[in-house]
Amino acid sequence: MNEEELKEVIHSETDVPAPDEVAEVAAEEQEELAERVKTLSPGQLVLKRFFRSKLSVIGLSIIVFLFLVCFIGPLFSPNMDYKTIDYDGPDIVTSNPITYVEGGETYTMYDIEYTPSINIKAPPSAKHWFGTDLMAQDVFMRLLYGGRISLTIGFMVVILETLIGVIIGGIAGYFGGIVDMIIMRIIDVFYCIPQMPILFICSALLDAYQVGGFTRIYWLLLVLVVFGWAGTARMVRGQILSLREQEFMLAAKSMGIPAHRKIFLHLVPNVMPQLIVSMTLGLGSVILTESTLSFLNLGVQMPQATWGNMLSCLTSDSTVIQNNFWMWGPAGICIMLAVLSFNFIGDGLRDAFDPKMKK
Repeated sequence: MNEEELKEVIHSETDVPAPDEVAEVAAEEQEELAERVKTLSPGQLVLKRFFRSKLSVIGLSIIVFLFLVCFIGPLFSPNMDYKTIDYDGPDIVTSNPITYVEGGETYTMYDIEYTPSINIKAPPSAKHWFGTDLMAQDVFMRLLYGGRISLTIGFMVVILETLIGVIIGGIAGYFGGIVDMIIMRIIDVFYCIPQMPILFICSALLDAYQVGGFTRIYWLLLVLVVFGWAGTARMVRGQILSLREQEFMLAAKSMGIPAHRKIFLHLVPNVMPQLIVSMTLGLGSVILTESTLSFLNLGVQMPQATWGNMLSCLTSDSTVIQNNFWMWGPAGICIMLAVLSFNFIGDGLRDAFDPKMKK
C-alpha cells in the first residue's frame, strides 16, 4: 500500500463532516428544541399565574354564574317579573249581619263574603322558589332583576370613574408643574368631602323633586362617579411621573410625537395592570355602597329591585329577620358572594401582574 492509499483509508475512517453539514444539523436541533419548548407571551404568563390561584378561579366562576343567572334567567319566565303581585293568597272571610223582623220576631242573618288577598310572606314553594315578600312579589325574580341593576351599576361606575381618572391623572403626571399642582389640589378637595353625607343629601334632593324610576338610578350612578374618580387619578398620576423619564419616552419625544399620543398610547398602557387590579377591587366597594343606600331607601327605590332594597324589608317589619329568612337571606348572600369574588379576582390579578411572582 502506497502513501496516497494510506491517507485515503485514514480520511475515510475519521470522516470529519463539512462545516455546512454541521450548521444544517444544528439548525434542525434548534427547530426541534423550539417545538418542544413553548414560549409564553406576557399575557399568557399573567393568565397562567392567575389560574394557579384557586381562590381567584372560584371568584371568577361565581361572578360568571351570577351574571348568567341574572341576565339570562328572567328570559325563561316571561309570565312573571319583579313587579308581578301574587293575588292567590288566602281569602278574607267577612260576615255582614242582616237583621229583619217577621211576625213580631227579630231575626239576624249573615252575609258571608270571601275577598281574595295578596299572597304576602309566602314560604318557598314550587310556584315561588324563594317565597314572596311584603308586597306579594316573587323573591327569586326580584333577586335576578336586582342583580342586573346592582352589577350594572357597579361596572358602569367603575368604568366611568376609571376613564375620568386616567384622563385627569395622565394630564397631571405628564405635564407636571402648575398643571399638576392645580389638579392635585382639586383631587385633595374631593378627598376631603365625606361621600356618604353627600349621597344622603343628593337622595333627599331627589325625593324633594320626586325623581324616581330609572332616572333615579342614573342620578345615583352619576353621583357615585363624581366622588369616585379621585383615587384612580392619583394612582395614574404617580405611575406616569415615574414612567415619563424612561428611555422609551425620550425616544417618543425625539420623534416629535404629540403629547396626547404619548399619554394615551405610550404611558397609559404601561399603567393598565394597576388599573385592572384597581377596577376589580373597586367593584366590590361600589356594590356595597349602592346596597347600603338602597337598604336605607336612599338609593334605588321600589318598585325597581336591587339587592340592597330587598334588604329594606328588615326595617319595615321587625318579625321578618326572625321568621322570614327567604325574604332577605338570598339578597344578603348574593351581595356577600359578589364582593368576596371581586376581591378574590383582584388579589389574583395583583399577584399575576407582579413580575416578582415566580411561582
